Amino acid sequence: MWDPATYLRFGDERSRPFFDLLSRVGAERPRAVVDLGCGPGNLTATLASRWPGARIRGIDSSPEMIERAAAAYPTDFAVGDLRAWTPEADTDVVVSNAALQWVPGHEALLSRWVAALPAGAWLAAQVPGNFDAPSHLALRQLSVEAGFGDLARDAPVLDPSGYADLLAEAGCAVDAWETTYLHRLPVVPGADHPVLTWMDGTALRPVRAALSPDRFDVFRDTLGKRLADAYPVRGTVVSFPFRRIFFVARTQGD
Repeated sequence: MWDPATYLRFGDERSRPFFDLLSRVGAERPRAVVDLGCGPGNLTATLASRWPGARIRGIDSSPEMIERAAAAYPTDFAVGDLRAWTPEADTDVVVSNAALQWVPGHEALLSRWVAALPAGAWLAAQVPGNFDAPSHLALRQLSVEAGFGDLARDAPVLDPSGYADLLAEAGCAVDAWETTYLHRLPVVPGADHPVLTWMDGTALRPVRAALSPDRFDVFRDTLGKRLADAYPVRGTVVSFPFRRIFFVARTQGD
């Protein structure tokens, strides 16, 4: 289960890649814009300002996220599985921000979506590329020690050239790149280590779902100690480098 409030604790840091991604999308007057993996809808809602004449829709597999989004924003939101989604004939822009890494086999989906999009449509996505960072290495090591290593995923994404090759072979013009953001997370006296709090909203979600509350508390506490060693406090902040992978593709035609 996704917790919108937990996910939004670092809203500014999580939203910046979305706007960096959208800055490379050149659509001027799209008919329909879809945000796949829209989460709590705060970023989807900004698409209406960018393209006021478009029909905007957000789709997410989490009922909790969609409930939060629908209550907060006057946009069309729906619960849906990205693996089953197909673009409608007038879908001119597809956006996906930090969602595809949760979808096994999403590479095949990208090819299928491109084939279904109209000429001149845009497909823009961002995925985390930090699966070899100390945070995720600590998570995987601890998961193995606890006897459920299958919950801690190795890198489930391609690098920028992998996505560029895939989409170019599908007939698109492609722009792909990566950026490492240096998040300076504030340290709150008496609170958990900020990188642990960050992971509560994403990477720890499958672990929480698989363990009893008592076992999860022990796991989380142990992970927090390892993260404190990997990401030391400097004054009142912790530096948290975060690599992200971007690609923007445009289908053939005008």
